[in-house]
Amino acid sequence: MKKRYLPFVLFTLCLVGLTSFTFPQERIGYKCLIQLTNYTGEGAYIVVSLLNSKEEYVETLYVQGDDNEWYRDLEEWWKQLYGKKRPDIDAIVGETVTGGQRKMTVLGIPLDKIDAGYKIRFESAVEDQEYYKNDVEFQLTSENLKSKIKGRGFIRYVRLLPQ
Repeated sequence: MKKRYLPFVLFTLCLVGLTSFTFPQERIGYKCLIQLTNYTGEGAYIVVSLLNSKEEYVETLYVQGDDNEWYRDLEEWWKQLYGKKRPDIDAIVGETVTGGQRKMTVLGIPLDKIDAGYKIRFESAVEDQEYYKNDVEFQLTSENLKSKIKGRGFIRYVRLLPQ
């Protein structure tokens, strides 16, 4: 190879290398308080997922319940994501809490998904009781991320606050 082409070749290789490199998603931490209703029975398993505008699972943000034997009770999440692909759950996995209790966690929300047509869904299930596909579900907007959102099942409400 002639020396005069060397700078062009090096420049092209650098450009290809930079375009194939992916930068980590910038995330914002939101404190998330999950307050459960006063039900009786076992601890609630809850999964918090990020969904796109077609209601397809993009990412698991949080799982409450550390025994993966019971993850199949979170039916929609299991059917569409975890049960099929068995990805490593990159979300924090915490112990269950029972009726009337609350749990505080931090959700890492991708900055580029806020106000971009995405949703957050909280699914809940309790052993030998009901399953709620969308116990809490809301559009991922700046306004909703500062709100208290009522649940439809085992979750009384969810409150989100920027960290």
